[in-house]
Amino acid sequence: MKIKHIVGAAALLSVAVGAAAQETVVKIGHSGPLSGSQSFSGKDNENGVRLAIEELNAKPITVAGKKIKFELQSEDDQGDPKAGVAAAQKLIDSGVKFVAGPYNSGVTIPASRAYNDAGVVIATVASNPKITQQGYKNLFRVNASDTQLGSKMALYAAKEMKLKTVAVIDDRTAFGQGLAEEFKKQAKLSGMTVAGHEFTTDKSFDFTSILTKLKTKNVEAIFFGGYAPQGAPMARQMKQLGINAKLLGGDTICTAEMGHLGGEAVADNVLCSQGGAILDKAANGPAFKARFLKRFNQNADVYAASFYDATMMFAQAMQKANSIDPAKVGPAISAIAYKGVAGNYAFDANGDMKQSPVTIFTFKGGQPAALTSY
Repeated sequence: MKIKHIVGAAALLSVAVGAAAQETVVKIGHSGPLSGSQSFSGKDNENGVRLAIEELNAKPITVAGKKIKFELQSEDDQGDPKAGVAAAQKLIDSGVKFVAGPYNSGVTIPASRAYNDAGVVIATVASNPKITQQGYKNLFRVNASDTQLGSKMALYAAKEMKLKTVAVIDDRTAFGQGLAEEFKKQAKLSGMTVAGHEFTTDKSFDFTSILTKLKTKNVEAIFFGGYAPQGAPMARQMKQLGINAKLLGGDTICTAEMGHLGGEAVADNVLCSQGGAILDKAANGPAFKARFLKRFNQNADVYAASFYDATMMFAQAMQKANSIDPAKVGPAISAIAYKGVAGNYAFDANGDMKQSPVTIFTFKGGQPAALTSY
């Protein structure tokens, strides 16, 4: 009897080993600010990737005759260029060939060189136009660029809000500066007067002096190129100084964190532009939001759906290429049109989306509330 048990166990072990041999592990990297003032965005994006990986592994896909098991490797780039390059190198050294991120333009610009040199495919929401002008073939932007985010906020301000005089503040990051310049350019083309352009940093929390300066110019709106941890206190200080101007911004202030940090100072006086259509009206948007809430016990924020889509897009391109080799998967991404939760992904020669709708939001009860998409 013992011999039969041993033979049976050996047979089972042989089957298990054979099954394991038919499974290929593919690491999906994530780079984002998992610590510091922007950690709410980094963790939200990471969860978008995690949800996609869990769903892919629940219904394993097959590539080149082998089941694929996806694993997440997430690195904290702190929203800092130097830390971002270190995070990129860590992912590269770990053998990661597909990365969702980085989130920040200032991180993506230097890190993308390291990824490109290592043959890594990356999908980023970072919006500075320079990112896709570097000529990197395996770099894809899964979101609107600053050109679209800044210009459409300006168009909305001119055409729908009928504003005549505005001012600009930017935080001097690659993202904030690029976004502010695009807003300013379109504002002037739309006939608005840009009465002032002030500068701060992404570490500042006191904007009293520059707001006091702008108050004397009687502007109807202030466009802020920067992030929610600065945008929220800026809204509070505008209220304290009796500045009745609207506060406008891009996607990084289109977040529940803006309402959380700003309290009653963030309401219909704040408007922002975000890449993508209105998620609640997208075909698969409500179902995605429900699954995300059930899994993480919190609502999906600005770009969770985009990071989810990027991961699913990687998987579809692997199937299309019948390979997990990034040298084959990258061209497959360029050639396919992937229908995701947050949008339809088809790319031009630079790696920018051929069509990326922009949605204008305001705030109700501390939460972003969509107004219109165009």
